[in-house]
Amino acid sequence: MAVRVGLLQVECNRSRSENLARAERAIREAASKGAQVMLLPEVFHELFFITDLDNKYFDASEPIPGPITEMMSKLATELSVVIVAPIYESVGRSVYYNSAAVIDADGQLLGVYRKNHIPLNTIFYEKLYFKPGNLGYPVFNTRYGKIGLLICHDRHYPEGARALALNGAEILLVPSATPDKSLSRKVWEKELAGHAIFNEYFVCGLNRTGQEGKYYYYGHSVAFDPAGEMLGQAGDGEEIFLVDCDLDLVTQRRRAWQFFRDRRPDTYGILTALVP
Repeated sequence: MAVRVGLLQVECNRSRSENLARAERAIREAASKGAQVMLLPEVFHELFFITDLDNKYFDASEPIPGPITEMMSKLATELSVVIVAPIYESVGRSVYYNSAAVIDADGQLLGVYRKNHIPLNTIFYEKLYFKPGNLGYPVFNTRYGKIGLLICHDRHYPEGARALALNGAEILLVPSATPDKSLSRKVWEKELAGHAIFNEYFVCGLNRTGQEGKYYYYGHSVAFDPAGEMLGQAGDGEEIFLVDCDLDLVTQRRRAWQFFRDRRPDTYGILTALVP
């Protein structure tokens, strides 16, 4: 089974209404080119505020389901596409997550992934804005394949990528917001290729693009097959980056390497111990 994934590398540095309009145009363009699964950038509906400290940004959040997921559901139904929409999610009055809603090709909201690893450093103040995810590593059985998600900083932790493989993922989607001044730029391609190799599935990483305040998000979205071979890479500007994933390759690779037969979970206890 072949699936065409559309990585929508669009600028998100305008007002919410403009960002939503641009996202819709990108989705329609990708659909016209045969894309069946669409991935939007991390918190695509807002300028990415996590490089600033101000409580006003909590107002950018919304519940799931909510207005954005309703909009995406209508688009998914009309175009018969799967849409993964990363959203700043609010739950009640004081709980907020960096999330992604997964909407199937019939418009059904299949569920939500919530970013599990929340960084704090001299560039990103995410711990002010986001609670660590509490939904684990779900895999979404969409019309066009089984999809797992990691959001940005999650990609630095191999345990999540492996958990998604064990849960049945065939395609890993990674929306990210990595500026050119981040240390992560040096390992963007390497990490994603590693996840593909170790877990024997397709990996598609989408990075934001454009100038936002003093930071420039450099794009370079990229995709790898289950053997870690690069399938293509976008440039640094706006681009509809299309990736064709032959899901039969997942089966072929797993039969050839047998990583999952030879795993030794009985020896991995330290991975769940709180050390050092």
